[in-house]
Amino acid sequence: MNLALLFEEDFIAPDCVRLSGRRLDHLKTVLKAGEGHRIPVGRVNGLMGYGDIRSLTDTEAELQVVLDQTPPAALPLTLILAMPRPKMFRRVLQTCASLGVKDLWLINSYKVEKSFWQTPWLSDEHLRENLALGLEQSKDTVMPRVHIRKLFKPFVEDELPALLAGKHALVAHPGMATPCPTHLNEPTALCIGPEGGFTDYEVGKLEEAGCQSVHLGPRILRVETAVPVLVSRLFDPCL
Repeated sequence: MNLALLFEEDFIAPDCVRLSGRRLDHLKTVLKAGEGHRIPVGRVNGLMGYGDIRSLTDTEAELQVVLDQTPPAALPLTLILAMPRPKMFRRVLQTCASLGVKDLWLINSYKVEKSFWQTPWLSDEHLRENLALGLEQSKDTVMPRVHIRKLFKPFVEDELPALLAGKHALVAHPGMATPCPTHLNEPTALCIGPEGGFTDYEVGKLEEAGCQSVHLGPRILRVETAVPVLVSRLFDPCL
């Protein structure tokens, strides 16, 4: 936790917050913080700054906060991701938030098992928790938006073309002829398939919607590896 992310319910006054649970444990056991210590803080979807610990007990910490710094710029990226395996999903969420992805679409694919959509990690509570962990890691405050689409064809035919408008649209898939571009640094939409990749039919539908197919070389990467590799290849702020 390189920054304590503050939610509306943490504020007991305009410049004072009360922390408990995971963030309190981190203050005490990892940061070894005590009364009088200063730590980085940031308000969700707002400014960053610092908090001075006024009191610290076994159950809560009270901080006087000053918020006067803007968070880092978001990436100009719409990430369209086939729903990962639940055991991998948490890490992917945190990675996306850490990298500055603010627009994340979770979609279905033939190789996405139906059981993936039943994971409790898709609940609003768990989405917020894991996105917050990613923001705290990278010292950011702007919460990514997560959109869930469980039907592939209606999404690709009815929503995706408008979503791609004005963007450099890519689908990363093994075996394509064109390598993934570098230093793109412009509004981009990137589609990443499940383990094993999209089917040929799905790649074709994505291309019909306006995506260009690209590859990352001969190696087949796990989704949790492909996401940071592709994003850092496309955008200089990730280097």
